[in-house]
Amino acid sequence: MMAAATHSVALDGLSGRPIEVEVDIGGGLPQTVLVGLVDTMVNEARDRCRSAVANSGTTWPDQRVTINLAPSTLPKSGSHYDLAIALAVFAAKSLIPAENLKGAAFLGELALDGRLRAIRGVLPATLAAAEAGFDRVFVPEVNVPEAELVDGVSVVGVRSLRQTVAILTAQEEPDDPPVPPLDDTPSISWTSGDRLAHLDLADISGQEDSRMALLVAAAGGHHVLMTGPPGIGKTMLAQRLPGLLPDLTYEQSLSVSAVHSVAGVLPSDSPLLVRPPFLDPHHTASAVSIVGGGSKVIRPGALSLAHHGVLFLDEAPEFASNVLEALRQPLESGHVVVSRAAMTAAFPARFQLVLAANPCPCGLSSSAADQCRCTPLMRRRYADRLSGPIRDRIDVHRSLTAISRPELVAGLHGARSTSELAEHVSLARERQHRRLSGTPWRLNSEVPGVELRKHWPVLDEGRALVDHQLRSNKLNARSADRILRLAWTVADLTGHDVPDADDVDAALSLRRGTALGGAMRDLVQAS
Repeated sequence: MMAAATHSVALDGLSGRPIEVEVDIGGGLPQTVLVGLVDTMVNEARDRCRSAVANSGTTWPDQRVTINLAPSTLPKSGSHYDLAIALAVFAAKSLIPAENLKGAAFLGELALDGRLRAIRGVLPATLAAAEAGFDRVFVPEVNVPEAELVDGVSVVGVRSLRQTVAILTAQEEPDDPPVPPLDDTPSISWTSGDRLAHLDLADISGQEDSRMALLVAAAGGHHVLMTGPPGIGKTMLAQRLPGLLPDLTYEQSLSVSAVHSVAGVLPSDSPLLVRPPFLDPHHTASAVSIVGGGSKVIRPGALSLAHHGVLFLDEAPEFASNVLEALRQPLESGHVVVSRAAMTAAFPARFQLVLAANPCPCGLSSSAADQCRCTPLMRRRYADRLSGPIRDRIDVHRSLTAISRPELVAGLHGARSTSELAEHVSLARERQHRRLSGTPWRLNSEVPGVELRKHWPVLDEGRALVDHQLRSNKLNARSADRILRLAWTVADLTGHDVPDADDVDAALSLRRGTALGGAMRDLVQAS
């Protein structure tokens, strides 16, 4: 009886657990059995590995081969166990010394000729291997830049099973062809905010209140709802929001890149994402594509791909009701939990939500009575597609209206550029970071209301404004907390150490969708 073991990693969402791949070659009729609560994809590894081993300089054992992926209570899915299984067979046949396999984890899918194929989820898998104490990780060559983002572990890029065996046995490495990438992902993927880098907020004429609202949203990480007729500038404003946001921190970049790696949309030439992602799914998108899931392998959806970035839902009332209602829990908790019968996966989902909606089904406002034929009941039903709980979770509400031709011309020469406004956002966020230093929060939108009232109260005259709104039932408790967060963001933009009555009044205007003015207007207008 011959037995050997190698190690790999099983992914559960973004978390990983080490897997021991045991191979036992015993007497009996020739048969290969794979056990350990594996799915169909892993079970097919028997045929892939048999052909790969046979085409890599040795023969598959003509005996009973039992392959066990332990622990057996953990569901296994994916094709990345192939390399570990094949190497365990080599070791069981005494072709690789067992001590050479210690401290190493192996990730990679095998082709039938022994070449390695690129795989998804290398970054979180390497993170899990490093946390489990492995000092070496073998990955397909094309996945090396992604794996090397993890400190404290040596990454070995390999092109084939033959090359891996040669490295482990200190023999001359064969000159195998390079590993092709997982796909032909361009440098700027469809999830990246960099594809909108050429857009400038100064291109939008007029709409000063909306640009001020967007500035506040960018500074504090607040959610936005914009309502207005078609062609008024809602999409243009939303597409320019990522340009106001600062670069991701290193920790944020790792987290975002790990999500994109699991989804298989991480660019192979730039595996560390440094800009906030921007997702704008079509209104026909399914709940699984937005929230995440899948029948066999649970993958992140748009909510998680927009982590630390912007999720823009254009024509929001046209989305399916179950998709919109699925936003409730992630907007509060900052993560998504996808449950299936066999497994449960958790993905981060702390994003900025931007919703755009028309005032009625035909898209024209009620003021255009000569064109709009929607009845008040039709308009109300259309607006009700965005439920009260969803609207209550939105901090900033804006109603965009058409501007006159003189305002259009004047707006072309009086608006600040995205780069200028981004500096104000950066300064406001620096103030937040200093104030929130030593806490688990980085932005005003993340701070719980009870902590704001306890540690960072507004001035008495500002608190009186909020109390008056509460007593008159114009605000509920959650809305009052969101007003306080907005007030702090306005204060950070205007340079106030503590929000005063004007800051709270501006926050109430942002929440109610009424006109803004004062010091905020000077920020978005060129001098």
